[in-house]
Parts: sequence; C-alpha cells; structure tokens
Amino acid sequence: MAEEIQTDRIDPARAAAFQVALGHEASVVAGTPLPPFFHQLYFWSPRPPSQLGRDSHPKVGGGLIPDMGLPRRMWAGGRLQFNTPLIAGQPAERRSTCENATSKTGRTGPLGFVALRHEIWQSEALCLTEWQDLVYRQDPSGDEVKSTPPTARTDETKSRDVTFDSTLLFRYSALTFNGHRVHYDLDYARDVEGYAGLVVHGPLLAQLLMLFAEDLMGPLVQFAFRATAPLMHFETATLCRAGQTLWVRGPDGRQCMVAEAST
Repeated sequence: MAEEIQTDRIDPARAAAFQVALGHEASVVAGTPLPPFFHQLYFWSPRPPSQLGRDSHPKVGGGLIPDMGLPRRMWAGGRLQFNTPLIAGQPAERRSTCENATSKTGRTGPLGFVALRHEIWQSEALCLTEWQDLVYRQDPSGDEVKSTPPTARTDETKSRDVTFDSTLLFRYSALTFNGHRVHYDLDYARDVEGYAGLVVHGPLLAQLLMLFAEDLMGPLVQFAFRATAPLMHFETATLCRAGQTLWVRGPDGRQCMVAEAST
C-alpha cells in the first residue's frame, strides 16, 4: 500500500479565514479546538505546473493514487471517526494510505474507485481518522447514459437553506489548495466536463452538514457521507436533518448528499 506523511502547524488564521468566508464569526485562535472537518484546510501538497493534470489537479500515478487512465475526478464520499479535537497553532501529522484501487464498468462507462485513509496525529494522540472514497470517470460524450439523481426526502424535522456563489467556491479552493478547475473555471466546467455551472465542492457540502449536525446534536463522534448528485454554484440548497440522518436537497428536489452522524 502506498503511504505518505505530511506535517502542518495548523495555522489558526487559515481556520478563521474560512469561518469568515462562511459568514461566521472568526473565533479560532491559537490554542482553541478546530471545528470538525476543518483539517481539510491543512496538509497542502503543492505540485509544480508540470505535475498537474488537465483539470489543474495533481496528476495521478507515482504517488498515493494510481493512474487508471480516467481523467475526471470526483470525491464520492467519506467517513470520519473523531477522537479528540485538533488544536490550532500546534504541529500535527497526517499519515495517509491508499487502501484500495479498483476498476469497474458501470452504466456510464469505465470507472475507477480509490479508497484513501488518513490518520491525523497531534501531541502523540490520534485525533481523527478519515476515509475518502474517490471516483474517476471518462469524459462525457454525446451518447453517454445520463443517470437520474435520487429524489431527496421531505420529512426533515430541521432544515437550513444555504446559498453559494463563485466567490465562496474560489475561497474554499484557495484555503484547501484545491486547484480543480470545475470549481472556478466556468468554461472548463461547462464545455469540458459537461456541468451546467461551477460545481460546489463535495467536501464543502459535507462541511456544512457537519456544522449543521454539531449545532443540533453536539460534538460529533462519527460522520459518514455520500455524494449522490452535483450541486451548481447558482443553486440554493437545503440542509436537512431527521434523527441521525442528514441530507442536502437541491432546488428541484434532488438529493445531492446524504449523511449519518453520531455524537
């Protein structure tokens, strides 16, 4: 199994900037715990231009993720186990492993599935473990079979509307050092990858669901999510909760993400 170790000092200014980008008060300072999933802002892995792919994301092959010959990358879902909060302003280490990489053929053509595991340690303690599920696909074609997104539930007991724009997507891309062009290059997203607009980051939707869950349920112990349909930057979404289940509903009623949280 391929492995990678990275270190970061968990700069509190980066977390505070993300809070402001979300329209929240900047409360993170050195010595305070990070909100859940804010570790996505850290452990950057910069690559020179020669090591970037067509989509400006790092090229696959030679590192954690093998090259399966499929150009379109999507974060399909993930699972997190929270043990103790990360503390801002202190060094931390992320230990990453590629647990599995397989190729299959689906209704829309060949698919590549990659499963990553990240352990984040601080002060010799395992703070959290994260499993990421990535999917790689071929470029869209005129005769591609279009999958129908699932219809979201409407029996939520709590809900919150959220809006997006190109500025928020750009700022999230910058704070996470995510160069994928589907999030900020409208021509590329529309003309090359076939989307109707800029794509809202799957991790950003998961982040909003986690903050929503924590507001309602208290500190999270586990959280698992699965992306089921893309959301565009011009669309208003609704965060929903019923019991331990949460989901993101698009403006047309489609389910964009579903999650389970426990405290």
